[in-house]
Amino acid sequence: MEEQLRQDALEYHRTPSFGKISVTPTKSLVNQRDLALAYSPGVAYACLAIKDDPNEAANLTSRANLVAVITNGSAVLGLGNIGA
Repeated sequence: MEEQLRQDALEYHRTPSFGKISVTPTKSLVNQRDLALAYSPGVAYACLAIKDDPNEAANLTSRANLVAVITNGSAVLGLGNIGA
């Protein structure tokens, strides 16, 4: 049972791609105008809106979809200090 769980867990982490999290675009980026809206000069308008109202960061960035994991890297839960 434990060996099967180990094999399944390793396969889960390896496929279909490495890891468990990916970064994918949420907006269309198919032409030069899309790029101008997403980056320079368009991003300046989002920055200025956030400067005027910091709450806009939740609406204009990925902030509302993020979580922080804070660690000193000294231990893996249940395994002790096996980190680098």
